[in-house]
Amino acid sequence: MFGGIRDRLYRYQRNKSSRVEFYPNAAKATANLRESLVEQKTQESTIEPPSKPQPQSSTTTATCTTPNEGDKSLQVSTDAHQHHHPTPPTSFFSSTSLAVHPSPNTLPSSSTEELRMPNIKVFSGSSHADLSQRICERLQLEVSKASLKKFSNKETNVEIGESVRGEDVYIIQSAAGEINDNLMELLIMINACKIASSCRVAAVIPAFPYARQDKKDKSRAPISAKLVANMLSVAGADHIITMDLHASQIQGFFDIPVDNLYAEPAILKYIKESIPNWQTSVIVSPDAGGAKRVTSIADRLNVDFALIHKERKRANEVEKMTLVGSVEGKVAILVDDMADTCGTICMAADKLVEAGAEKVYAFCVHGIFSGPAISRLNASKFEAVVVTNTIPQEENMKQCSKIQCIDISMILAEAIRRTHNGESVSYLFSHVPIC
Repeated sequence: MFGGIRDRLYRYQRNKSSRVEFYPNAAKATANLRESLVEQKTQESTIEPPSKPQPQSSTTTATCTTPNEGDKSLQVSTDAHQHHHPTPPTSFFSSTSLAVHPSPNTLPSSSTEELRMPNIKVFSGSSHADLSQRICERLQLEVSKASLKKFSNKETNVEIGESVRGEDVYIIQSAAGEINDNLMELLIMINACKIASSCRVAAVIPAFPYARQDKKDKSRAPISAKLVANMLSVAGADHIITMDLHASQIQGFFDIPVDNLYAEPAILKYIKESIPNWQTSVIVSPDAGGAKRVTSIADRLNVDFALIHKERKRANEVEKMTLVGSVEGKVAILVDDMADTCGTICMAADKLVEAGAEKVYAFCVHGIFSGPAISRLNASKFEAVVVTNTIPQEENMKQCSKIQCIDISMILAEAIRRTHNGESVSYLFSHVPIC
């Protein structure tokens, strides 16, 4: 131990002259070090050997000593070196061993920024700004800036207000209001983000436009849903997120991934919390096409189900209805994917009351409510007509007190979060996320 101390003292004495030349105050520091080493040498043998002192850099010594006349040249050269060779930011280093510790001024001001997802932009179309705002609030994001206008000749003008280079972009636009204009607006926004070098563009379409035109059921009929799918793909969409498609085979119209979410978990939760005596209710489908949806809900509630067979003379006009099942003395809950003119569900409500149902409720995912829908609902025998906010319902709720709305923004927000993070969305098919 003592031999090692002697060798270190010898090296300090040998380099004393060179240290003094560059560091005038180093002699005093060396003397202090020699005295401390001598004191350690005279201590008892039970004391642990001192650790090897770390050599001090020129920068540390220069900053610790008081500058004098001999230090001016060194100080100037150090400042010049720092000026021409700035310290790179932390993001330049990939290894933790090379990481530069950030100063207190560069630390996040709050824990909220740590929860925000990086490399994501969420834009809102003009069809449903309220839903877009709710989704962004749940994601702890701000709605990205975009200018959506129309020229005097009614052409759509879109200007993306911030950089999307290398970002994952989500554009929220629903089939509400002026559907054709909103669809064109969505296509232009997708293309604008795509050619602005965004990494991936996902279209979030809560209510899919032209979803009812999904098959060629008569001569020379178009398959408009397929056309919309082609338009979205050509515009540059890489992913589609939608809810309760009128026909699930619409997913096959796309050559890109499609996540068809379901409002069923939210409807089940609402039934259990808001409808009295739901344990003895009957879930009713207003047509044969919704039998699968109704049986799924009835099985999860462990209740009976019934079916209404309808015969149409033409679109939006039903000629005859036949009830298959019993609803006498029970609460009847009509479940459908959309309510447009409401002629079908109002006739179904009358049929259920005639069959002895105590109360009749209606649950529809997409409340379109066009034409005479509001007046029909006001005169109907429904206790309540419950819809989701895939389409704006504020004005409809003011005109009809029977309309109630379920917020599904948490489902769409969680789908966006899981998609962005590369996680599975199958959890949302049977659960309502809490966020």
